[in-house]
Amino acid sequence: MINNRPVKIWTDNVEESAMCQIENLTTLPFLFHHLAIMPDVHAGMGMPIGGVLACKNAVIPNAVGVDIGCGMCAVKTNWKVNEIPTTVIRKEIMAGIRKRIPLGMDHHKEAQDERYLPEGHDIDKLEVVKRRQNSIRYEVGTLGGGNHFIELQRDDEDTLWIMIHSGSRNLGKQVGDFYNHIAKTLNTRYYSVVSPDIQLPFLAAETKEFGMYWNEMKYCIDFAFCNRKLMMERIEEVLADSLKGIEFEPMINIAHNYAAYEHHFGENVIVHRKGATLAREGVTGIIPGSQGTASYIVEGLGNPDSFCSCSHGAGRVLSRKMAIKTLDMQQELAQLEAKGIIHAIRSQNDMQEASGAYKDIEEVIANELDLVKVKTRLLPVAVIKG
Repeated sequence: MINNRPVKIWTDNVEESAMCQIENLTTLPFLFHHLAIMPDVHAGMGMPIGGVLACKNAVIPNAVGVDIGCGMCAVKTNWKVNEIPTTVIRKEIMAGIRKRIPLGMDHHKEAQDERYLPEGHDIDKLEVVKRRQNSIRYEVGTLGGGNHFIELQRDDEDTLWIMIHSGSRNLGKQVGDFYNHIAKTLNTRYYSVVSPDIQLPFLAAETKEFGMYWNEMKYCIDFAFCNRKLMMERIEEVLADSLKGIEFEPMINIAHNYAAYEHHFGENVIVHRKGATLAREGVTGIIPGSQGTASYIVEGLGNPDSFCSCSHGAGRVLSRKMAIKTLDMQQELAQLEAKGIIHAIRSQNDMQEASGAYKDIEEVIANELDLVKVKTRLLPVAVIKG
């Protein structure tokens, strides 16, 4: 119990800044039932990454985050990794991916066809999305920066997999920032009991602003999926050029930054997952590690205590600045090279996404075996970072 509100945490390792944010969440008057914190928890903006927050009649833009719809996708192939020469992976496949998919802040030089964008939305009613309709045609099918990645991986049978972590690019940030500002303005105007100091301004369900945000959030979720789908199609094209007869299983896709109406503990509520993955019974999910460690394909167990959720990854143990300042680049390189991983580390600045910046994925998985069961363990073969 924190502030007389139940909190369920799936780890003993919670940094002080994240615990402070957890305490702040327990002060929300519309918090429903209890707060659930996943084992990859670390501090975010307002709400910690790895948090699951159920609310009655309110949505909090900062409890979704600015990379709305960010998530994972993965595809299994019919090729064995040991049948692919390392030179082919380096000079054909990885080079081909880099040529077709812009990384970091880069966009396509030409607008992509509109068929790659989400369908079924009334764009005229989406204020931010409408403003950015031309821009996102250059952004769809691009990786982005930070912890986003493309990996070639192998399972325990040496089968080649493709995995992507990416989101809604600048569109999600524009939507998140726009409605967070509106929420702050409205909360101030109507003397909200939620302290502005905790950075969790909300939109009440009965307001038009709630509906506006909700519709734009749903577009961002769909755009993030379209973004991953197009990148996966381009990667499959690259692989097909180099690996004759390659076949691809259907893509697994799951988001980890969004809000949704769901039924829990007898009531319909709004569940925010910020760096948390749906783990409803039978649902296939993806929990990635870092670029030097395993990732997992999992199946949800539908644990009600987590609002049917699990972690979205390993979770940071060092901030980006601290990782750059403290991690030994030569040591990180040696660990990757000892495993034969074609990596993305080029400078000390890349330490922000080194394995040492993240929690132990094996410990994270061990802490949530009541939330998911492991289906497939995947080890990195080659890594591209944003």
